[in-house]
Amino acid sequence: MTYVVTVDTRIPEGIPEMDPLQRAGAVALLEDGFQSVKSLEGPDGVEADLLDSIVAVHPDGALLKVFVDAPTLEFAEDAVQVLVDELLERSELLADWKIERCEVELHQDLARESLDAADGPDAPPDDPAVRKARHTQHTGGERTGEGYDPDVRAKSVRDRMLELADRLRSFPPAAFGVLDDEEERGGGSGGFAVSPEGAGLAAGALVHATDVLVAELFEDVQVLTQEDTSVAECEGPLWHLERLPDRYALRYDARFARRFLVTVIALTTRFTDGSFRQLGCVAEELALRFLLREATATLELYGLLDDDVSAALDAFADHVYEDMDHEWLYDGSMDGDDSMDDDGSIDGDGSIDGDDEEAGGTALGIEPVAFGEWFTPFAEGRYVHPSAADGPEEAQR
Repeated sequence: MTYVVTVDTRIPEGIPEMDPLQRAGAVALLEDGFQSVKSLEGPDGVEADLLDSIVAVHPDGALLKVFVDAPTLEFAEDAVQVLVDELLERSELLADWKIERCEVELHQDLARESLDAADGPDAPPDDPAVRKARHTQHTGGERTGEGYDPDVRAKSVRDRMLELADRLRSFPPAAFGVLDDEEERGGGSGGFAVSPEGAGLAAGALVHATDVLVAELFEDVQVLTQEDTSVAECEGPLWHLERLPDRYALRYDARFARRFLVTVIALTTRFTDGSFRQLGCVAEELALRFLLREATATLELYGLLDDDVSAALDAFADHVYEDMDHEWLYDGSMDGDDSMDDDGSIDGDGSIDGDDEEAGGTALGIEPVAFGEWFTPFAEGRYVHPSAADGPEEAQR
């Protein structure tokens, strides 16, 4: 079975972030290393085939996606961890890097298919999450062996989130609803006062969600590229792109997916390097929606999503979003034929045309943006990554 192993590697603590030239060098070293390997050997001479790899380098390290054909999930994880360890050790420039995470992120559809095929007394548990917990418990990125204590794991995740919080450099605690000393003396702002720890957990969850979201969108891009199709017609499992507004599902092809992935990377880079000012386009609004959803799901999974942290995430969303017009794209009253034109009308027997949209959305003070303008800057000076921005090809679509 083919497994996709996610490996999160980091530069040593206390080392300055890599500049663009250093990141380019790291990409070259890692890609050359993977290209030199065809198969992975495990215990008793069992082998796994290395099918493909994706290297995404960022200032603090690299996120790797390694595709292997292996007999078991556990074998895939162990073999890839050994391989990446060797690749790092081979290079003097990467020898001090640490592996913080090496695991298969099970897609529920594929996991369920695998479990349904299993039978007998030695078959794994029915729940994919339980099966994964039984075999791949991690604390701080390291295997803990026998026994899985959810409370210990939750504390480990909590500590990790608080550690990650400082990386969200564009947003002070006030962006998450934490009151400063003057506001506290004045009785607050009238809303729910978020604690510094609640804000830290929310910020750390957003940083963690960035890695997960980018990695899973890489997989979505690969699935659409391999099938050469759209989200509406895709037969393979997708992590996120199916959650975009349904009415445009036929137009979410591999090129769109790559532009959306670049948008997510550009947005979260500005979040973490301190340069974020405003959302640049509709695609960034949707990207933030995905990021918030991923962060919320992670916190909820480990029992860390209490009222305090929820309020922090809500305050953050209110701080970053200028309006919620993009929510109109999910309004069921606009569903219909996918042949919606860029001016908002639908050809044929669809459920909405330009007049209907104006009567619905505009009458409510909402200005929905047409699909062809999702990557168009809201105004002069708003940032949209050059690889995602509209070009001649988009102008003709």
